[in-house]
Amino acid sequence: MGLPFPKWERRGYNRFNMKSFVLFLAIMLVSLNTIGQIPYSEEQFAAFSAKGDPARLDDIVKAAADLDVVFLGELHDDAVGHAIQAEAFRRIVERYAGERTVILSLEMFERDVQTVLDEYLASLISEQHFLLSSRPWGNYKTDYRPLVELAKEKKLAVVAANAPRRYVNMVSRGGRSALDKLSKPAKRWLAPLPYNEASPAYSKKFKALMGPSAEAQMGLDNILSSQSLWDATMAYWIANALRKNKDALVVHLNGGFHTESRLGTVEHLFKYKKNARAAVVTMRYETAFRTFDPAKHTGIGDFVILTDAAQPRSKR
Repeated sequence: MGLPFPKWERRGYNRFNMKSFVLFLAIMLVSLNTIGQIPYSEEQFAAFSAKGDPARLDDIVKAAADLDVVFLGELHDDAVGHAIQAEAFRRIVERYAGERTVILSLEMFERDVQTVLDEYLASLISEQHFLLSSRPWGNYKTDYRPLVELAKEKKLAVVAANAPRRYVNMVSRGGRSALDKLSKPAKRWLAPLPYNEASPAYSKKFKALMGPSAEAQMGLDNILSSQSLWDATMAYWIANALRKNKDALVVHLNGGFHTESRLGTVEHLFKYKKNARAAVVTMRYETAFRTFDPAKHTGIGDFVILTDAAQPRSKR
């Protein structure tokens, strides 16, 4: 068999270069494996009550004792917020998993990949095949993997809570009635149809945000209905987890708008489980993150966490 390199590479020169190349690959592999979530640091955020009183992460963990659901509302590119979520979940698991059924619920996985997620948690499939089949977000490995891996290690359930994006798109293009054409198996991945309308308060807030956008010109009511499908579906599958486990404590991650001011997904949850006890943690990055601005931050969450806007953004 011939050597796999040209003649000029087979001389003494090539020996040095091949060793250097192998060393370079080894360094790169180590570097890639160490890239992950940024470390949790209390120097990079400040926590407050709904009214602006100083709080700590342990206050949120302690409050969970009397809750069914803790909503962790994020900005998706907030690297500090993701580190806080992972630490909060770790502390909740450490404190409550021995006495309650702690469940992780995620907007970041759509309901039709629940089987794939369950297979991975049960170690039936490799992580590679899990990621190939579950359509993870681009920042999964850095921002959400630590929580899923902790759940896997502790044998905790993880809920793929979100509506499949293709069906959300159907509603944004054709309205709520477009879902009537789906098969019965497809409809099982969604909140029961017809799902609830957005509340007046949520509608007002959503339209104020979307009104000037180009997308809004294509049919704002349909876009609001598609947003409500997200909210209702996440709420339904959280409620389903609570019904199946009477002692459950669900920690749910979602974009902050879905739960800010206890609107959206929280309102839909109360439609499916009237007596659910829930708290909303809303996270935002701010330049002056140690300052609670009453005009901006009052009431946007039962707890408000402001993170350091100077930190690098998470890449999706």
